[in-house]
Order: sequence, then structure tokens, then C-alpha cells
Amino acid sequence: MQEKIAVLAYSGGLDTSCCLKLLEDKYDYKVISVAVDVGQPEEDLIEPEEKAKKFGVLKHYTIDAKEEFAKDYIFRAIKANALYEGYPLSTALARPLIAIKIAELAEEVGASAISHGCTGKGNDQFRFESVMRAKTPEIEIVAPIRDLNLTRTEEIEYAKEKGIPVPVDLEKPFSIDENLWGRSIEGGILENPMTETPKECFAWTVDPTDAQDKEEYVEIEFEEGVPVAINGDSLAPVSLIRKANEIAGKNGVGRVDIVEDRVLGLKSRENYECPGAMLLITAHKALEQLVLTREEIVFKEMVDSKYADLIYKGLWHEPLRLDLDAFVDKTQTRMNGKVVVKLYKGSMRIVGRESKDAIYNEEMVSFENKEMDQREIVGMVKFHGLQAAIYEGLTRK
Repeated sequence: MQEKIAVLAYSGGLDTSCCLKLLEDKYDYKVISVAVDVGQPEEDLIEPEEKAKKFGVLKHYTIDAKEEFAKDYIFRAIKANALYEGYPLSTALARPLIAIKIAELAEEVGASAISHGCTGKGNDQFRFESVMRAKTPEIEIVAPIRDLNLTRTEEIEYAKEKGIPVPVDLEKPFSIDENLWGRSIEGGILENPMTETPKECFAWTVDPTDAQDKEEYVEIEFEEGVPVAINGDSLAPVSLIRKANEIAGKNGVGRVDIVEDRVLGLKSRENYECPGAMLLITAHKALEQLVLTREEIVFKEMVDSKYADLIYKGLWHEPLRLDLDAFVDKTQTRMNGKVVVKLYKGSMRIVGRESKDAIYNEEMVSFENKEMDQREIVGMVKFHGLQAAIYEGLTRK
């Protein structure tokens, strides 16, 4: 009888560590584990591989997708100013790429199932499975944590019983996800929205009160909406994003503490560190204000909001996203220029911007310019708000 193989999306965290043994104990699968490198720390790739091999997986794969993530996902998110309820979508943005890589591997090795460690309350089950079902509809999806209805406490106890080392305990059960575009922290005491996030939760950003005492100016250069240089240094995509993270992080910029609306409808308290993302998107939006027309900006804000919503819900493969890309890409053909941002102890302010494609005309807007005859505006002003004026007249009767 041919053995059943499950390809497990493996991060080395509590959920997927439990899945390593649950797939064998409860489902009778042999496991192939895979980690997709989307910019997490090197140790977050080495440790899972060592742990997976220790617990008897058939094989472990590490797939390098950093460059693809930066160019085909992060840069698209920048061009669309992708913010969901005010924060950059780091975790959500990486999930479709991870799901695609895992689905491709599952097909390659002839797996019977694809497995992940998502719970039944979170967003990632939607993000992973929507893509996996689209790419490999013939392969079964197994989600042990969700399907066995396990609590965090039960998972920790199971891991201890099986001798699985896990990076959390009952006193500090934080769930952390990290990639090139940001870092999320949730769970444990953070589930109480009145609890201030402990300092030890943060890794990319210094406390604003501890940041350097001098202001730092950062110049971001864009070509067709894509960042290509920081402070005059042309950088490859991955290096540029890491540089942005470093600069903004040391100035205490990029911490987000929000109560967000999950796909299921649950409200969830989340903490994010996304210094580079906040820096680059803020600079990009400032350039758009200089270059795009008022009508383009108004319409693009609606497009940007919908774009972020699709990412959040795991609908990267939705045809509408491709349709929106067509509009966004057209607007970005003129998005060439430089933006200067001033960082200081957690604050970020645009202090300069220039573009050869700017609609802004310094000469025309100047108070000293006489070519635009001010007297010609009188008629236009007289009829501005005409309907509101008629309404006011009716209400006075």
C-alpha cells in the first residue's frame, strides 16, 4: 500500500510544530515540511529545518521567494498604497505566494494532502486555502489545529507530551509572524485591548523615547511608482526594503496597535511593526499628490482601498485584483521623482517632493503671478454652491 504524504507549510511555531506529529498520530500521514523564505530571519529558517528533521519528516524544503515577494507583491502593494484599516499588509501579502509555492511542491511530489497550522478563528485559513484550492483542487487540505478544535493551552500541552520544543509558554503565548514587509504580534495578554504592549514584543523598532535625539532626513526615489534608491543609493528590491526598515526602525517609526476586523467578522487586537512599509507608502502617496490629477487621486483612493481589502481576504488570485492592477499601473507610468521624509522619535513628516511629471506649477500658484487674472474668477465664484444657496433661501421663508 502506497504511503500517504502530506506537505506541511512549516514555520516552526507552536501551531505547525504540533501539526508535525498530529498528521502522523491522527491522520496517518508521512510528512514533507516546507518553509518559504519571504524575508524572515535566517534562524527562523534554520531552526524549523532542524526541528522537522529531528521529528522524522520524509524531507524538508526551504524555498527562497524573497526576490519574487519584493518585486511582484510588495512593489505592487506600494503602487496601490495598500493599507487595511490603516496598516500595511505584511502577513496577508505573503500568504498567497507561500500558498502557491506549497501547492506547486505538493503537485511535484505527488502529495495526497496539503496541510497548514491555521486556527478556525483567524484569517490565514482563507488566504492559504483559497489559493491552494484554486491551484490544486484535486489535493485534500488538512488543518489539524482547526479540525481538532484545539486551544492554545491544549497545543502547548500536546507539544510538551511529544517532546516538541516550542517558542511560547502559557505565560507568554505570543504568536509572531515576520517577513520582509513587516512583523505581527498577537495573542496572550495582547488579547486584552486595555493591556499595553510589552517592550519585549518589539524587535524592529526602538521605543520612540529611546530613538536618536537628532532628526533624520531620508530621500526616496521612485521610477514608475517603484522605489529604486534611498539617499541616492540605488538598491536591489530586497536590499532597498531592508534599508527602509532599518532607517525607519531606528527612529521609532512603524509601530501599529489596532483593533482590526477579521474576515470572519471577529474584531482582533493586533500589533504590527512595519517601519519600511510605512516609510515607503507615505513617501509614495506624497509623490502621487504632486503628480496625479484631483480626479485620479479621488478614484485611486477607492481602488487602493479595494486592493488592500482583496489582499487582506486572501483574494490575490481574484480577477478583480488583476483589473485593478491595470488601472494602478497606468497611473504609475508618471510616478517618477523624489520625496524627502523627516523622521524623529516615532514621527514621520514629508518635507520635500519633486517630479518631472508634476502637475504642481510653482509659477502659476505663486501670489506674485499676474498671468492668471484674478478678476476672471468672479463669475465662477458667484455660482459656486448655487444649489446650496437656493436651499438656504427656501429654508428662510
